[in-house]
Amino acid sequence: MKMTRGQKAYATFNYIFLTLVSLLCLMPMINILALSFSSRNMVNAGLVTFLPMEFTTRSYRYMIEASGLFTALSITLRRVGLGLVINLLCTILVAYPLSKDKQTFSGRTVYVGFFIFTMIFNGGLIPTYIVIKQLKMLDTIWALILPNAVTMYYVLLMLNFFRGIPKDIEEAAVVDGANWLTTLVRIYLPLSLPSLATVTLFIVVGHWNEWFDGMIYNNKSYHYPLMTFLQYEIINFKTTDLRPEQLMADPTLAELNGRAIKSAAIILCTLPVLVFYPFLQRFFISGIVVGSVKG
Repeated sequence: MKMTRGQKAYATFNYIFLTLVSLLCLMPMINILALSFSSRNMVNAGLVTFLPMEFTTRSYRYMIEASGLFTALSITLRRVGLGLVINLLCTILVAYPLSKDKQTFSGRTVYVGFFIFTMIFNGGLIPTYIVIKQLKMLDTIWALILPNAVTMYYVLLMLNFFRGIPKDIEEAAVVDGANWLTTLVRIYLPLSLPSLATVTLFIVVGHWNEWFDGMIYNNKSYHYPLMTFLQYEIINFKTTDLRPEQLMADPTLAELNGRAIKSAAIILCTLPVLVFYPFLQRFFISGIVVGSVKG
C-alpha cells in the first residue's frame, strides 16, 4: 500500500526519534570505552568524551595480568556450567509432573500453590545466610548455585509448554509400554527444544550477571565471581592501593588512573553479554511468548 503524506511524516519522525534514543543509550558505554583507552593525564583533566585521548592499553593489561580477573572469570564459568545443569534438571523434573491434570496427578493443586507461594514470599536474606552458613557452604561455589536451584519463573515456562503438547502423544507412548521417564526423555524434551533453549539462556545470563550473592556468601575477594569482582573493583579500587612490589615490577603502573581501570573492568566483564545478546534476543522474546500462550 502506498503511504500517505501523514504516514511518511510519522515514519520519518519515528526513525529520527528512535535513532536519537539509541544514541542516548549508547553514549555512556562509548564514554566508558574511551576512558578505558585514555591516559591518566587526559582522564584526570576531564578531557575524555567519546574518543580516547593519548591512546593506551595499560588499563587492560593491568586488569588481565595483575587484577585477578581470570580467577573471577574461572569461578563464573564453573558457576554457569554447574548452575545450568542443576537448574535445568530441577526445572524439568518439577515442571513435568505439574503439567499433568488433576486426574493424573491428584496433588497437583497443592504443589502448584506451594511453588507459587515461593514466588511471592521467601525466607529473607538473614535466614538464608544462616542456613548456608550452617550447611558450611560459605566461600564455596555451591552457595552461588543451590539456593536458586529451582526458579518458579523457569518452571512456569516449561510447565506451560509441556501442557501445550497434545496428550494423545503421551497416551500412545504409554500404550507402547513407555514409563514416565521414557516419555519425558524421548517425547517431551525433543518436542520442547524451543522452550529448553529459552530457559537455558535465562539461566546462563542470570548466573553470569548475578553479583549480590557472591558478595554476601564469600568472605574473601578471591572467591568472588566475575560480576561481584566487577562491583568490588568499581567501588574499592584506588591507584594508591597498588602494592610496592607491583610498582617495582612494573613502574608504569604508577601512570594508571582509577577511572580508566574501572572502565576497563566494565568493558571486559560485560563484553561477552554485549557480543552474544543481540544474537540471542529472539530466544528471550520467543520464550516470553511461549510462556504466555501455551497451556
